[in-house]
Amino acid sequence: MPNILSSIACNADADVLTASFPLLEAGKIEAIEWSFDVNSKPLPGWFRELLTAFSQEKRLIGHGVFFSLFSGKWSPDQHQWLKHLKQVSSVFSFDHITEHFGFMTGQHFHHGAPLPIPFSPTTLRIGRDRLARIYEACSCPVGLENLAFSYSLDQVKRHGEFLEQLIAAINGFIILDLHNLYCQIHNFSIPYDQLIALYPLDRVREIHISGGSWEDSAIEPARKIRRDTHDEAVPQEVFTLLEHTIEKCPNLKYVVLEQLGTGLKSERSRKLFYDDFIKLEKIVTEKNKILSSHSHNPFIPLHPLRLSDPVEDEMLYDQQLQLSSILESAGSYTDAIHVLQASSLADSLWHVENWDPSMVETAIRIAQKWKKQ
Repeated sequence: MPNILSSIACNADADVLTASFPLLEAGKIEAIEWSFDVNSKPLPGWFRELLTAFSQEKRLIGHGVFFSLFSGKWSPDQHQWLKHLKQVSSVFSFDHITEHFGFMTGQHFHHGAPLPIPFSPTTLRIGRDRLARIYEACSCPVGLENLAFSYSLDQVKRHGEFLEQLIAAINGFIILDLHNLYCQIHNFSIPYDQLIALYPLDRVREIHISGGSWEDSAIEPARKIRRDTHDEAVPQEVFTLLEHTIEKCPNLKYVVLEQLGTGLKSERSRKLFYDDFIKLEKIVTEKNKILSSHSHNPFIPLHPLRLSDPVEDEMLYDQQLQLSSILESAGSYTDAIHVLQASSLADSLWHVENWDPSMVETAIRIAQKWKKQ
């Protein structure tokens, strides 16, 4: 069995499955990542059979999108999400389960856009509580994915350390999304070597690679913002990051190619997807030849977890509602900043005074796009 498995993110999406079929038919896909909370409809029988086949080989991993880990108030939606996870975990044998870092904008957070939170003792307690509840529901290793978006360079630099503090209590792991890292490298002009050194790489069990898009900044016309939109082929720069990063992660088990079905509707885009996987597979195969056997961290809690009532913080919840409302309704960056400075987020742990103007502009676009979905 290879040390590292070449994998794809695969959901019951006709375009993703059409693009993936030649790879599945050729037996090239060694593991599947399934976003189990994206579609509430009953699974088609043929897709259930596909998941079952990978599950039986312990090569199925689950990826959550809508839990909203850091929502300040515990919600019925989060309770239902965990109930759903427990149910699917009784049907399929997941090798691990992961979620996104951040909270979702909007009054009903599970419908919004994933955005950063303050790195504080309060958010640390909430995050640890939620991760423990995910583990209780799935009874397998639990991990978190690094964010692509940040408001400031300071937030970028502190992200890896905060992730490590969060997962420590459950002996969890990190999905290191290299396109997300690419976004940070470009948007904040921080060198790869400097940024990667800030992450606990012995905690990386999974790597994501994907594509994205460029967005012009109205505030800084000469500047382009890199967005993690998952709708284009993987840039060569991300493959270069993959080559440089694999050997730094001694507990790496999966490298996963992600792309949304909206970006796989043409024959050309599906050909690029196929070619991207072949590039991924080649890199992983070459690394497996030279890497020694891993002494894998099992990434399960070292001590029994004790759960009581969900941790909540009313002030954080109110601030999240305010921020969501401001981003979703702002007509411009200037409007958003004016309202933010008059809100309870001013002079707080959110440090809105230090937010990069172009990143606030980007946050407005992200929040307003998700609000329409």
